[in-house]
Amino acid sequence: MTETRRRLVAIAYGFVCHAIFGLAALTMVVVMGSGMTLGFGRVLEPWNWVANIALLLQLPLGHSFFLSDRGRRMLKWFAPRAVASDMAPTVYVIIAALQVGALFALWSPSGIVWWQAEGTLFYVFVALFLSTWGLLGLSTLNAGLELQSGFNGWSAVFLGRRVRYPDMPTTGLFRFTRNPIYVSFALTTWTVPVWTPDQLLVAIVLTAYCVLGPILKEARYRRIHGARFETYARDVPYFVPRLTPAPRAGGVNSDA
Repeated sequence: MTETRRRLVAIAYGFVCHAIFGLAALTMVVVMGSGMTLGFGRVLEPWNWVANIALLLQLPLGHSFFLSDRGRRMLKWFAPRAVASDMAPTVYVIIAALQVGALFALWSPSGIVWWQAEGTLFYVFVALFLSTWGLLGLSTLNAGLELQSGFNGWSAVFLGRRVRYPDMPTTGLFRFTRNPIYVSFALTTWTVPVWTPDQLLVAIVLTAYCVLGPILKEARYRRIHGARFETYARDVPYFVPRLTPAPRAGGVNSDA
């Protein structure tokens, strides 16, 4: 692959990745903030629940699969062979963003609203809801924005070097819980100003995934980093945050 073609491929993947990522994030905030009432799906009762459950399950199942050894190998199928390994982080984010976008954009609302905050209470809940997204953003920064956004894949290809992965995060919110991204995302599902049966289903399923999903990631960390990860894990709880930050620990190089 020529240098010019490699750079054009990198720019194309980067544009697609960040465009889909941004659109999916915006869709998720708006639709979830409405208690899932603004989904564009139009599947009729009772089949809307079948379609919605399928949309819900594809997100955690796909997310976990592409983090597995087999799934990580499959990521290389979606980029030119010459750059497939280095483009894998970007491909992963593209797929994950498409899954998120599909879940929220294609949701078929039940039309039932149990409760909606009004007046001052509405603004309180909106502030609370947005603050949980702020926590999610901070967690993402602490984890390494270049990896979480897919930037490190396409930028490495553009520069003609191997992809570089950030150290395993142990600073910032990672001093309170080993999985602040999952904790923050779970909180977003429970702080909405509108409650519907749709939102309750989303909150239960996605919170369950947020609690169970990191198990596979941590198993890989234990296999790769051994005692270094165990030392960190002894001081920092798995999910429910500690009240004070754990002692600072040196970062550990990670590939995910």
